[in-house]
Amino acid sequence: MHALQEIIPEIKSQNATLIALTPELPDNSLSTSEKNQLEFDVLSDVHNTIGKEFGVVYSLTEEVAASYNAGFDLNKFNGDTSNELPLAATYVIDTNGVIQYAFLDADYTVRAEPQAILAALKNLK
Repeated sequence: MHALQEIIPEIKSQNATLIALTPELPDNSLSTSEKNQLEFDVLSDVHNTIGKEFGVVYSLTEEVAASYNAGFDLNKFNGDTSNELPLAATYVIDTNGVIQYAFLDADYTVRAEPQAILAALKNLK
C-alpha cells in the first residue's frame, strides 16, 4: 500500500484513479486507510463478491484459518466465517471496462511493481 501511495501523483497525472478492495468490513477498511494515511480509497468487498467475479478468491485450510482467527480474528474483521481471502491482484482497467493489465501471484508477498502499473497506464493513451 505504501508503494502505491508513493505513485499517487503519477497515477493522477495519467487521469487515472487508484482503488483498493478488501474483504474487511467497512469500519475496518476505513481504519486501514487512516492507519496508513492513504490518499486513495480502500473499499470493502464484503463476502468477496467482486473478488469471486474476478476468480481470485480462495479458501484457507482449517489450520491456517485457525491461526488467522487466533492471531487477528479474521472472521470478525471480515464479518463472516467463510475463511476466504482474495489473492492480491492488480488490474489496470480502461474507460471501456476492459482489463489492459493484470498481475496476480499466489504468493501474497509478491505484488505488482509500481513502475509496471504506471507503464500500463501510459500505454492506454
